[in-house]
Amino acid sequence: MSTVLRVELRDRIAVLTLDRPGQLNAIGSETVDRLTLALNELRDNDDVRALVVAGAGRAFSAGADIGEIESFTAPRQFHSFVRQLTDAYALLEDFPKPSVAAVHGFAFGGGLELALACDLRVAERGARLGLPEMKLGVLPGAGGTQRLPRLIPPAIAKQMILTGEAIDAERAHALGLVNELAEPGEVLGVAEALAATVAVGAPLALAAGKRLIDYGLGMDLEAAISYERETVSVLFSTEDQAEGLKAFRERRPGDFQGK
Repeated sequence: MSTVLRVELRDRIAVLTLDRPGQLNAIGSETVDRLTLALNELRDNDDVRALVVAGAGRAFSAGADIGEIESFTAPRQFHSFVRQLTDAYALLEDFPKPSVAAVHGFAFGGGLELALACDLRVAERGARLGLPEMKLGVLPGAGGTQRLPRLIPPAIAKQMILTGEAIDAERAHALGLVNELAEPGEVLGVAEALAATVAVGAPLALAAGKRLIDYGLGMDLEAAISYERETVSVLFSTEDQAEGLKAFRERRPGDFQGK
């Protein structure tokens, strides 16, 4: 089995680790295929309640595999690669279980776009995050121009994209792009702890909460509140809701089964 992406199950957390440290975890077609396969397998695994996406070696990811891109001899090959990449990141973004990116070293280009597709981000102090494609005469092609300005002020996103300059983890945290900062060497542990905190929630409510926020941002407020009302009404009839209320009365954690 390919080792470009390792998948490890730790209690209720699945840790997906980009594992090409010699190439700074550059993301090529093989990595995207493995990511897509892993997400499809984990989707129906009831023992997994949250994901952590990390990188082996010195960095989270240097971005798309430039060596593979340079081997393309026709525009359609690049288009196919970008489509493969964006489809995989969309699968992660729409995944019904919450995801946390654990960023260390740096996350550039397609690597940062992978982190942007996660629900939450933890970054090691001093890590660098950027979309340097402008310096290569192109633009981010795996969601960067669209997800970044939805997470930070659009003017700051424009500056990052149009200059290609990176920002450090501390500024990313101040902007709200990064949820938590970790000390050097501790980012994976902090990310797993955050994922574990989220994973105790009711699976149906977690999936619905993701949808409400992500889809609601594209609606006008009245429509979004209506969507929220209907969604919460459906959740009220679930077994997890009954268990949550019982657990609250008994002053204990809920034992949610996703039903």
